[in-house]
Amino acid sequence: MTFAGQVALVTGGARGIGKAIAAQLAASGATVVLADLDGDAVEIAAREVGASDGIAVDVSNSSAVDAMVERMVAGHGKIDILVHSAGIGLERSFLETSDEEWHRLIEVDLSGTFYTMRAVGQVMATAGYGRIVTLASTAGERGGTGRAAYGAAKGGVIMLTRVLAVELAESGVTVNTLAPGAIETELVQRMHSDATRVNYRRSIPADRYGTPEEVAEAALFLVSKGASYVTGHVLAVDGGFLAAGVLNRAGWDQ
Repeated sequence: MTFAGQVALVTGGARGIGKAIAAQLAASGATVVLADLDGDAVEIAAREVGASDGIAVDVSNSSAVDAMVERMVAGHGKIDILVHSAGIGLERSFLETSDEEWHRLIEVDLSGTFYTMRAVGQVMATAGYGRIVTLASTAGERGGTGRAAYGAAKGGVIMLTRVLAVELAESGVTVNTLAPGAIETELVQRMHSDATRVNYRRSIPADRYGTPEEVAEAALFLVSKGASYVTGHVLAVDGGFLAAGVLNRAGWDQ
């Protein structure tokens, strides 16, 4: 796949999945702009992946998101691709989740997705072309312990993606979401306790955590011109986690 001549915005691009996606887009010829809450880190990441710019932005602030998009359009004339990877995580039992934790997860992971897709979607709909990929999670599809706020936010991201896909279907804009499972990122390293890691591995047919680069490969297909008839789809990148039921490992009956 080549993305020569295309302009891409990747939020949450300073590290993890966002950075891996940005690196592959840049290597494939796209002009890439990174955005992240961590201004210093996003500037460093932009240099490392060969992006044209790194922008500090809080996606939970709609005015800041609008200003970021206006800056991109002024500088590049268009936005062909949006990969919205910005987000935070939390592993906390439902009964122990505070109001502050709940509101922060919803503000960043759900409202931030809404603000970013709305601003970029308007640009793409006017242009008559665009590819939007959001980052949900298998936690938005399955009920898991410690995922009350995070799972609710990511479930909302899935529905937001589907609604926008329907509304923009006739505008030449596709909108899809990735649902990563257990991926080795800094966020997951903070969220997953030792017990969580053991229990996750038991439920993953591939019997390992994935890598940001594996998620990036899936993202690149969805933002390619070849994915023109794929929209409103939830693509799990999870080593078979969502597909699995009872898992009998080798030697289970010995």
